[in-house]
Amino acid sequence: MSGRLSGKVALVTGSTRRIGSATVKRLAADGASVVVTTRANKPQLDATVKSLEASGAQVMGMLADLTDEAQLRALIDTTIARFGGLDIIVSNAVDRNHDTLDKLSLDAWRHTFAVAVEAGVLLAKHAAPHLRSGGSIIFFGGGAAYSGAAAPAQPSSKMAMVGLTRSLATALGPKGVRVNLIAPGRIEAVEDGPERLAMLRRNRPDETIPLRRAGNVEDIADAVAALVSDDMRYVTGQCLHVNGGIYMD
Repeated sequence: MSGRLSGKVALVTGSTRRIGSATVKRLAADGASVVVTTRANKPQLDATVKSLEASGAQVMGMLADLTDEAQLRALIDTTIARFGGLDIIVSNAVDRNHDTLDKLSLDAWRHTFAVAVEAGVLLAKHAAPHLRSGGSIIFFGGGAAYSGAAAPAQPSSKMAMVGLTRSLATALGPKGVRVNLIAPGRIEAVEDGPERLAMLRRNRPDETIPLRRAGNVEDIADAVAALVSDDMRYVTGQCLHVNGGIYMD
């Protein structure tokens, strides 16, 4: 496939549904060879890979528990063996913990950080020797990290990603690798059930969003595609808020 990412290799974690699925499809459409991952849902993984192959993409699917460093390292090594290099990492996997302070356990808190922050830094650590100049790492934050929320685990882990992004941008910049973070606002997807949609719309009604609509997963995938392209070659260490104007920084 030809496109502005032709010749690039992209690894997207948590990429069989919602933002991850939209992102891997968009990067493939722009010409990148893509690696699709999920923790355990092999039927969903196989279906995603089959769909991408039907579109003409060069694709590999792999199960990986990102809280297991050995599996994470194997994911990087297998990607290099299959495609001969690595240019783009999109660290999308997340633990959606919404426990309030009185109900939050230490194990749940640690798991939320393990899936986002620890997996993010280990992905970067093991991928850094292989990332080619001009490469990019994309992390995900969230609006609650800036506005606050009653459930502490997820907003706290998302704000930790800001510090990680800036640190890695500083460390990897001399190699020509850029590191940025995207903070989505209210994002809806076809996989969202009525209960989740009602919760999202109750917490952030359309009339409170300057653009007067929820975002969709394609809005985020488009932002990822832009940030990893050469159009953004001088942008690193930044947080891009893709939220319709809910939060302005």
